[in-house]
Amino acid sequence: MVLETQLLKSVSGPLILVEGARGAKYEELVEVELGNNEKRLGRVLEIEEDKALVQLFEESRGINITNTKVRFLNKTVTLAVSPTILGRIFDGLGRPIDGGPEIVPEKRLDINGDPINPYSRAYPREFIQTGISAIDGLNTLVRGQKLPIFSMSGLPHNLLAVQIARQSTVLKSETSTEKEEFAVVFAAMGITFEEANFFISEFKKTGALSRAVLFVNLADDPAIERIATPRLALTCAEYLAFDLEMHVLVILTDMTNYAEALREISAARKEVPGRRGYPGYLYTDLATLYERAGRIKYKKGSITLMPVLTMPEDDKTHPIPDLTGYITEGQIVLSRELYRKGIYPPIDIMASLSRLRDKGIGKGRTREDHPDWAHQMFACYARGKEVEELAVVLGEAALDKIDQIYLKFVDEFENKFLKQRYDENRTIFETIELGYTLLRFFPKEELKRIRPEFKEKYL
Repeated sequence: MVLETQLLKSVSGPLILVEGARGAKYEELVEVELGNNEKRLGRVLEIEEDKALVQLFEESRGINITNTKVRFLNKTVTLAVSPTILGRIFDGLGRPIDGGPEIVPEKRLDINGDPINPYSRAYPREFIQTGISAIDGLNTLVRGQKLPIFSMSGLPHNLLAVQIARQSTVLKSETSTEKEEFAVVFAAMGITFEEANFFISEFKKTGALSRAVLFVNLADDPAIERIATPRLALTCAEYLAFDLEMHVLVILTDMTNYAEALREISAARKEVPGRRGYPGYLYTDLATLYERAGRIKYKKGSITLMPVLTMPEDDKTHPIPDLTGYITEGQIVLSRELYRKGIYPPIDIMASLSRLRDKGIGKGRTREDHPDWAHQMFACYARGKEVEELAVVLGEAALDKIDQIYLKFVDEFENKFLKQRYDENRTIFETIELGYTLLRFFPKEELKRIRPEFKEKYL
């Protein structure tokens, strides 16, 4: 039975307070019918006795509290899914915008899914090849991992996100060249029309759209739609991964726009603000999204999550990157300094971290010498950056021979190893060999992180 009421008490921004709603449920879908028969959708945010606070998915302009009807539809926001969902483009509420037919649903899934039970989680172990040396070699992505990209305003994080979505594969073994491709679920929130055009055209141009599902929420779309977009994307990923047994890579960009929408709605509800005005439940809200990614025991599929966020004022201690770092297993940090040097992708390997790297590399996964090689590359780059600072103070002429080698290593590392073209897809074996060509600058006795047997074999 559909509950209906005309007892509207107030309208404040996207929020409507109604009476006569006894029996309504939290998160229930609501249809608001205006006096001119125009209909708008919303959802229930709060229930108290016979009062309900309804949040509109669209603007509240034109609503007259005397002649507007509110119907409670006795269902939640759902996503229609079937195998034909691959290759499709949807708006932020899951409606097709690519001119294709409506999805004939195999089932309809509630977008408010649950995080994976920790007891049911399988430990992430398989190496994912993104084709980007700074990630594959030194901050490795592992199947089932949550690895965010921390960017800054004006840096090419959108370009990097598309490149990762296009190139990501899983090698079946250390010696095999056979690869398993990911299905990609790509959700963009609060972006401009030009950015949306870029994402769609890149996926179409490279052929990646055939194995992808896109959800696009524009900057001028309502804030409530922005709240729904990542949930739709993760619901789609869960269907592909755990029903169709596919390996799914989910990219969410930009989570900062999502958090801003959350703050806007929290302010409209007159909630007590937390840090920087964000709601006190921001951590919990982000966790309910991020923890839906992973692997489940005895199921073949997996969800690997890469949320992208721009740090306001380039501040890592800002609540959004700070809380994201607590929930996820590391971070890829982009550098403004490297970007100014003309290096793409401008990944700061000293600030970046993949906590699951050592579980996804080594014998049987990438190469047996990969862990030693990675430790040595980090050590040489860190020492080289120290020498670079010393050279600024003392001048290069004051450096000894070894320090000058470290200085040369830094320059070559940034311009040959980190730097690569947008369309350049390096295998992990090409990445490791490229690293060895740089390590050969040093006398073997200087390379203390690589075991003697590997020095003999590869250097």
